[in-house]
Amino acid sequence: MGIKKFIVKILAKYNYDSVKRGENNAIKSQKKIFCYLNSKLSQTEFGRLHKIKSTDSILSFQKKIPISDYEDFVPYIEKIASGTKNVLWEGLPKYFAKSSGTTSGAKYIPLTREMLKIQIKSTKEALLLYAKQTNNFDIINGKMMFIQGSPVVTNYKKIPCGRLSGIVANYVPRFLQKNRLPSMVVNSIEDWEDKIKNIIHETKDCDLRLIGGIPPWVIMYFEKLLIECGGKNIKEVFPKLSLYVYGGVNFRPYKNTFDKLVGDIDFLELYPASEAFIGYQNDVNKNDMLLLTNHGVFYEFIEVSEFTNNKNPKRIWLKDVKIDTNYVIILNTCAGLWGYNIGDTIKFTSISPYKIVITGRVQHYISAFGEHVINNEVETALEKTTKLFGGEIVGFTVCPSISKTKDSQGHDWFIEFNREPDNIEAFADYLDTCMVSQNIYYGDLIKNKIIRPLKIIRIKKGGFNKYMSSIGKLGGQNKCPQLANDRKIGDYLINFML
Repeated sequence: MGIKKFIVKILAKYNYDSVKRGENNAIKSQKKIFCYLNSKLSQTEFGRLHKIKSTDSILSFQKKIPISDYEDFVPYIEKIASGTKNVLWEGLPKYFAKSSGTTSGAKYIPLTREMLKIQIKSTKEALLLYAKQTNNFDIINGKMMFIQGSPVVTNYKKIPCGRLSGIVANYVPRFLQKNRLPSMVVNSIEDWEDKIKNIIHETKDCDLRLIGGIPPWVIMYFEKLLIECGGKNIKEVFPKLSLYVYGGVNFRPYKNTFDKLVGDIDFLELYPASEAFIGYQNDVNKNDMLLLTNHGVFYEFIEVSEFTNNKNPKRIWLKDVKIDTNYVIILNTCAGLWGYNIGDTIKFTSISPYKIVITGRVQHYISAFGEHVINNEVETALEKTTKLFGGEIVGFTVCPSISKTKDSQGHDWFIEFNREPDNIEAFADYLDTCMVSQNIYYGDLIKNKIIRPLKIIRIKKGGFNKYMSSIGKLGGQNKCPQLANDRKIGDYLINFML
C-alpha cells in the first residue's frame, strides 16, 4: 500500500467518526453557532444598525434582522470593497467570491478566512466519506480534475476577488498537487472554448480517476474528447475513472447522457455556494444530502407558500422543520451574511439525520397563467419521461408562450438532445401527463383548455452553449436557468431550433 493511500485511509476513518458526531448533535451545534455568530454580529456596523445584542435570543434576532437578498447588501459590500473594516464581520474578508448569479448580475460575496477553511474542509469531508463507504482509495493514486473557474485572483477595489472554485484551487494540499488537473496554466485560460481544447490536450493520455464540474460543461468536455481520441465512451479513454462529483444543478435530467458517454461510474453530489457550503451526499446509494449543521452557518427556513404570500413570513430554525415541505433556505454565516435569501428552495427527506434535496430556485418558476410550476416538477417529469422513452439531454429550459388564442398558448420546452427519443410526439404527451399529475393548477389549465399541452422545441447541437456565450457566461460555474417566466431565453434559442 502506498503512503498516500495509507494516510487517506486513516483520515477517512477519523472523518467518518467526526461526521457521525455532527449528525447526532445537529440542534446543539446550531444553537452554539447562533450564539457565536450573534456575538460577532453585535460588534459590527450592521449589528449596531439593527440593535443586535450578544445576548439576543433566536426569536429576538429574527425580529431585528430582515430577510434580504444580495441587492440589499450592496451598500455594505461597497464599503468593504473600499477598505472599511467591521462592516458585516470583524475586520475585512480575505476575498470576494465573484458569482455571476442566476437572478442578478455580478455578485461579490465576502469570503472570510473562516468560511474559506469551511469550504475546503467540506469538499474534503465528502470525498473521504465516499472513499470510506466504497473502499475506493485508489483514486488517490491517479489524476483528479475539476472543470472549474479560473484560479487567477484580481482585485475588486481593495479586496482580492475571484471565482470560488478558482480561489479554492489555490489551496489544494501539497501532497495532492501532482494529482491535480488541469495545470494552473491551463486552468487560468479565460476563454472557455480555448480552455477546453487545452484541457483535452493535457488530459487525453492521463490516468484520470475523478472528475468534477457542472454537468453541461463536463458533457461538453467529454464529447470533444471523444472526437479527439475516438472510442465508444469515456471509459475507453480513462479505464480507471470511477467518480464524478457535481453540484449546483440537478443531475437527473443529464443522467441518461452521462450513462451513454461514461458507462459505469459513481456520482457524488455537493451543495457548495459562494455564500456557504450547505450540504453533501453522505451516502453514495441515496440521492439526498446531509445538511451541514456545524459548518459556520445558522439556518432559517420559510415555507414557500409563506414566502410568496406574506410580507412578514414566519421564520423557523432547524428544530421546527418538517419532512417533505418546500422551504426557502435562509443563511446567517461566518462571512457576514445575515437573514440572507440564497434563492434556493429545499425539502427535508429526513430529520434524523437532517438530510435535504434541492427543489429549485425561488425566482425560477413559470406562473404566466397562474400555474406556479417549479424546478423540481419539470426535472421529475423529464426524468420519468426519458427513463421510459429514452433520449439523452444536453440542456433544456421551459418558457411560457402567451397568445391571444387559447389553442396556441402554453409551455414551450426547449430541449437540446444528444440523442433524440424514437417517438418525440409520445415523449411530449407523456411529459405533459407527468406535469399534470404533479401540479394541480397546471392540470386544471390543461383540462379546461386555458392552455394547450406542452410543446417541445428541439434545439440544434450547441444551441445552449451559444446562448450562454452570448450573455458572457459560457463555462465555469455558470448555469442556464431551466425555468423562465418570460421569453428572453426562448426567443434567443428559436434561432437554433431544428
